[in-house]
Amino acid sequence: MRILLVEDDPLLGDGIRAGLKLADYAVDWVCDGEAARLALLDHAYQACVLDLGLPKRDGLWLLKDLRERGNQLPVLILTARDSSADKIAGLDAGADDYLTKPFDLFELQARLRALIRRAGGNATPRLEHAGVVLEPASKRVSRDGQPVTLSAREFALLRDLLSHKNHIRTRAQLEESLYAWGEETGSNTVEVYIHHLRKKLGAQFIRTVRGLGYRLGDPG
Repeated sequence: MRILLVEDDPLLGDGIRAGLKLADYAVDWVCDGEAARLALLDHAYQACVLDLGLPKRDGLWLLKDLRERGNQLPVLILTARDSSADKIAGLDAGADDYLTKPFDLFELQARLRALIRRAGGNATPRLEHAGVVLEPASKRVSRDGQPVTLSAREFALLRDLLSHKNHIRTRAQLEESLYAWGEETGSNTVEVYIHHLRKKLGAQFIRTVRGLGYRLGDPG
């Protein structure tokens, strides 16, 4: 899952990015509203963590611009502005959640999981398909009740596929979800992780749709 972090405080931004990476998110971090606007135009994200007091373009302006363009990306405002009026303004501008600083990193992770889950139409906190269960909070995966050990990239790829279980995911979409700026990808990186997942979850669990990409196999 790829997250856009918009935070102008260098120390805080670095800490949030590190904490989200530990939760297996790919994180792009920008420090002003204009850079955030360009990132949102150029890349697909699963959620945005947005500060309000930003250089160049403030957070509310960015949020209103996003919604006026019809973009339904889940947005969590993370700010020191803690008055009721500020919270109301942020939520009415289109934010999906509002968290004030100082904050608990684990709470931020939980709120992001909830936002992404709701955006994907998932009512329960775990993802399931054909006997495979993925629990984002605990980062546990099982197959027919037996634990399965995955690398961080394998876990992230499986989570993406389970979150889009009724859709074909292109290689480009999977790479976009897995890698943040500056992280190099090999020419067959996605194929390697798909191969590893098939060995651990079953050869038919992930189907190749020739010329299009990948999707989960039919249960059965």
